[in-house]
Amino acid sequence: MQADKETVLLDGNNLTLDTLLELGRGDYKIGLVPSAWERVEKSRRVIEEILVSGKVVYGINTGFGNFANVVVKDDELETLQVNLIRSHAAGTGNNLDQESTRRLFVSRVNVLAKGYSGISRETLQGVIDVFNSGCLPCVPSQGTLGASGDLAPLAHLALGCMGEGEMWNPKTQKIEQAADVLASHGLKPLSLKAKEGLALINGTQFIVAIGAEALMRTQNLITTADYIAGLTLEALRGTVKAFSPEIHNARPHKGQIRSALNMRSCLNSPYFPSEIFHSHANCDKVQDAYSLRCAPQVHGVGHDVVDFVKGILTTELNSATDNPMVFVHGDSGYTISGGNFHGEYPAKALDFLSIACHEIASISERRIERLVNTTLSDLPAFLVAKGGLNSGFMIAHCTTAALVSENKGLCMPASVDTIPTSAEKEDHVSMGGWAARKALEIVKNAEVVLATEMVIACQALDFLRPLKSTMPLEALHARVRQDIAHWEEDRFMKPDIDAATKIVRSGEVVQIVEACMNQVPELRIELSAQQSPSLNRLPLPVLPVVPATKPTHTHNNLPTLSATILLGIGIGALVTYTLLKSNK
Repeated sequence: MQADKETVLLDGNNLTLDTLLELGRGDYKIGLVPSAWERVEKSRRVIEEILVSGKVVYGINTGFGNFANVVVKDDELETLQVNLIRSHAAGTGNNLDQESTRRLFVSRVNVLAKGYSGISRETLQGVIDVFNSGCLPCVPSQGTLGASGDLAPLAHLALGCMGEGEMWNPKTQKIEQAADVLASHGLKPLSLKAKEGLALINGTQFIVAIGAEALMRTQNLITTADYIAGLTLEALRGTVKAFSPEIHNARPHKGQIRSALNMRSCLNSPYFPSEIFHSHANCDKVQDAYSLRCAPQVHGVGHDVVDFVKGILTTELNSATDNPMVFVHGDSGYTISGGNFHGEYPAKALDFLSIACHEIASISERRIERLVNTTLSDLPAFLVAKGGLNSGFMIAHCTTAALVSENKGLCMPASVDTIPTSAEKEDHVSMGGWAARKALEIVKNAEVVLATEMVIACQALDFLRPLKSTMPLEALHARVRQDIAHWEEDRFMKPDIDAATKIVRSGEVVQIVEACMNQVPELRIELSAQQSPSLNRLPLPVLPVVPATKPTHTHNNLPTLSATILLGIGIGALVTYTLLKSNK
């Protein structure tokens, strides 16, 4: 057990996606609030009463799926549950990474905390102990249909807790046999009782665990895209008029208004004057191409999709997804078979997220074309001196086109497909696992596309020197130049794209630009009013936390990471502002 970690107490009802992502990083232990333990114990008593009564109830003393009509003898009920886990641990493909596995753990524990599963306190505590030890079962990423729950991945998770299969050993930093890993941490393998195997695997937690990361990264990406589009617009000497609030208030989609605000806030204004803008203020250009002028309309729906998907996944994260479900009324209770395990809700939401994320990369690639095409930009072809001898960003653009094309194929909705299984008992499934996995692949590709646009836009900006852009965009340019030098001649391209992708994925683009904006009270207020809570900025969790040094205290919040970030951002903005002033 890692006693030096604080403990986040789950209650089954209030787990946020922000806290789920934080718990996935492995810096906290988990536990249950007292009321959750009380619900768990009451639901288990219902199962015990059913066993004593001799009633035949699905999943407790029957087979599963097409074997639901097969009654299992009392002395074989524990074997029934063990066999369920072993047979259902049939996944394939690469194992989940450690953070995804932790999120899968936490998501399932949170569902069990609701008290509809019939699991015993002893078994649930055993699952929590495995998580808190840092031991992580190997969970293959492929094999779930997203109906009857994410059966295969959750079975692999349970199998490791039973001391079977393979498991990550945090002491040796290696994958070893689960039995050996548990023993080395002083943990006993789970010994499943009636209904408990089913309680561990019925649910959509794989979809949520993977989908939460895809959602967080997409939210960061879309706001990042707003600012990178502003950088490109400036390099192409475009106009800010298309982002005027009058236009977007006349078509009041929240995301569109937010995106337009983001873009005009980093461009020429009384707060942030731009020498580049004023150099072409009286040109004869009437309007810009759609990839520039319509960025708020395209990016904006992405903001709205993120808000929609966040609502779906948050509800799913705190929902009971078992079958049968155990209901307690007073001193008695009963079970009802239903279909809350069906993953259609998160599957559909994540398919929608995939489409929105793809469009962010698609329009970014079109802006890249305008940057490298000398007939459209009035800048050197492919943004390099001595073109012909040097190819510049020619193939970097080709790479983004390839990624966008790949994303188009991945955008085929997973949830429109279904393949009947289990002898037609499970005759409609969600394919939510694939919806989540491909959403994550799409955002990974999109991050590279936006990072490439950022590098190329900075190169284009260099050709407009000595003219300066706005304070936020100059701060972003300066950050890029810390890791990526101006291209004087051809060099190995991939390290530059990788470095830029790291900046995009880290959230630094948003932090740097908004640090400058936050120096202007009027902008800070306007931005705060329009922006929804951001997943990667981690608002404080509503769940209680038990400090490692004060086990009786249950109301401390997670460390104020967001406050630390804001302090650093403020200092960084002041330093940036001072440097810019000194360079004028």
